[in-house]
Amino acid sequence: MSDNLHQAINSGDSDEFVTVTIADQLFGIPVLVVQDILGPQKITKIPLAPAEVGGALNLRGRIVTAIDVRRRLGLAPKDDDAECMSVVVEHGGELYSLIVDAVGEVLSMSADTYESNPPTLDPTWREVSGGIYRLNGELMIVLEVNNLLSLKSLAA
Repeated sequence: MSDNLHQAINSGDSDEFVTVTIADQLFGIPVLVVQDILGPQKITKIPLAPAEVGGALNLRGRIVTAIDVRRRLGLAPKDDDAECMSVVVEHGGELYSLIVDAVGEVLSMSADTYESNPPTLDPTWREVSGGIYRLNGELMIVLEVNNLLSLKSLAA
């Protein structure tokens, strides 16, 4: 977990997350790293790019790399005709579009409901998870954007 996220969680304050759904699993992206939310976009494929790179899109004149989070998490791809949404984040001075199934609401979570990753969490998911929050009947996995976009991980 990043030091910033860990400090925010342990500050005793609430933490805010943009919720996204990927393959019926709820994830939270810290609101402070989210630059924009986009509806369905035209994504241009990039030849010879890693499988997780869905392509590139144009965001107000800037070329943004689109990351297929389903593939990054080792999940089956979505049907070609299914519409997706994008959460734009910044990493290393560049903008990335995280392609997700759906974007939900912004949740304010109390730091005392935070838990470390359970030992049963898939190793690929554990690598990109900053911990979990238990909600009514489901878990929200916190996406650690820096780990999700790690070039070493994408190349592997």
